[in-house]
Amino acid sequence: MFIATRNIFIQNQSFTLTNQRAAFWEKEKALILSDLHIGKTAHFRKNGIALANHIMKSDLERLSTLIEYFQPEKFMVVGDLLHAGDNSDVDEFCTWRNQYPDIEFYLVEGNHDRISKSLEKKLCLNFKTSILHMDGITFVHDFDTAVSGFQITGHIHPGIILNSAVKSIRLPCFALSNNQLLLPAFSEFTGLDTKNLPKNSKFYVFTDAEIYEV
Repeated sequence: MFIATRNIFIQNQSFTLTNQRAAFWEKEKALILSDLHIGKTAHFRKNGIALANHIMKSDLERLSTLIEYFQPEKFMVVGDLLHAGDNSDVDEFCTWRNQYPDIEFYLVEGNHDRISKSLEKKLCLNFKTSILHMDGITFVHDFDTAVSGFQITGHIHPGIILNSAVKSIRLPCFALSNNQLLLPAFSEFTGLDTKNLPKNSKFYVFTDAEIYEV
C-alpha cells in the first residue's frame, strides 16, 4: 500500500491528508478518520446478502499501515465507527484494537453508533462524546450550524466526479472550507455523495497513487 500525503494548515496547525482516507494532526499526534462502519458486512450477511468479510479486513490493514507510518498517540474516529451495533465484525475489530493498547481511542459518536455500556467497554474506548472540542477545533460527525469556529466532520462520504473526453470517474475526497474539514469515509464499502458538499470548498481528491487539489 502506497501512502501519498498533502499538508494543509488549520488554525495555524499542520494536518497531513492522505490518499488512504485519513488525516494526521501533527500537534496532537492524532490519526483522524470517519465512517468505518464496522459490522456492515456482517449486518448484510445476517440479512441474507452474501458478502465476503475481506472488505473489513482490508480497511483494518490500511489502518494498521497508517499507524505504523505516523506512529500516532491518539486514534480519533469522527462518527460511525459502527454500522449496526454489536456483531461478529465488531469482535474482529476489538481483536485488532487490542494490538494497540498504548494509543488513546477517541470516538465522536455518529448516527450509527448505538453503543451500550457493555459494548463501550468491549471496544476499549478511552473517550466517547457526541461533540469534542480540542485546541480550538470542534470534532462533530455532521456539521453543526449552532457551533462557532472550525469543525472537522464526517457523515457525508464526499466524492467528486471528474470528466474526461472518454469517461467520467467518481473519486473520494476531502473538502476544506473556511470553517470545515470534511473527511472521506474511511471504509471502502461506502457510497460517495457528490451533491451535498460544502460550498466554497477546496477539494483534495485522491487515487491509489496520489492526492491533488481540484
